[in-house]
Amino acid sequence: MQGGLGIREMCESTRVSRASYYRSWRKQEPKQEQMALRDAIQRLALKDRHCGYRRLGRLLKREGWVVNHKRVLRLMGEDNLLSIRRRRFVITTDSEHKWRVYPNLARRMVLSGINQLWVADITYVRLHQEFVYVAVILDVYSRRVVGWSISRKLDSGLAQEALESALNERQPAAGLIHHSDRGVQYACGDYVKRLEASGITMSMSRPGNPYDNAWAESFMKTLKVEEVDGRHYRNLEDATSSIGTFIEEVYNQQRLHSALDYRSPMEFEAEIAITEKEKRSKKERERRPVETGGAEEKQRTVFPQAP
Repeated sequence: MQGGLGIREMCESTRVSRASYYRSWRKQEPKQEQMALRDAIQRLALKDRHCGYRRLGRLLKREGWVVNHKRVLRLMGEDNLLSIRRRRFVITTDSEHKWRVYPNLARRMVLSGINQLWVADITYVRLHQEFVYVAVILDVYSRRVVGWSISRKLDSGLAQEALESALNERQPAAGLIHHSDRGVQYACGDYVKRLEASGITMSMSRPGNPYDNAWAESFMKTLKVEEVDGRHYRNLEDATSSIGTFIEEVYNQQRLHSALDYRSPMEFEAEIAITEKEKRSKKERERRPVETGGAEEKQRTVFPQAP
């Protein structure tokens, strides 16, 4: 409303059609409205990766957006937010299935050390006029972020860059479990081959169950609340620098975790390393032969006396 007049009254008084008015408005002020809509689409699509454009359009309308399914489909295609179809049965040899879905191996794991279970996830960060995506890999035992990457594209390259970062940082032995959701970034052939080459076993969450990857979800919430929310990144480089500083210097080194008895991930891992070193030293001492003072006497040869 402008001075008590609505859009219709103003257009009629100036002899301008409402269609012309809205076309002019979209040419002048499209970015804020479109960025807000894309932000809503990103939030809903990443919350449920199986949500198609029609159902997502209905969710947007419930939130008050006036948008049709064609525009939702176009924006999802531009941001590479393609949904993943659910299958009642997973048959890896079926030609209709492009990628394999792996069973959940992380549910019943009892951890006793680092590099036994890694979890991976992806979230988005809104900049002024674009979106960027953050992929992380977390060691569940110590809650430490062992690998991460940021990119403008939500593709397999983003996840693979985070994986390479984690492998270079930790160099884990064979037998590690890698757990993630069923996104195409983790199920694609290149990503799975890299895991298999490193002796890492794949694990995936059940469909529609975010609690299966609660560790990664918890970190993403921490990242959003303590770093991203309230900040206005200028560009990708600014976001990469700020988020990287938060992960490496704040979260890994300084932030205390109740699950770690209020220690930071790096402090917790340092104490683990000291404890394991002491255990190895104790075992080595136990395996050493005990030297006694009467050893020389035992080594002497005793000859019998002549009659």
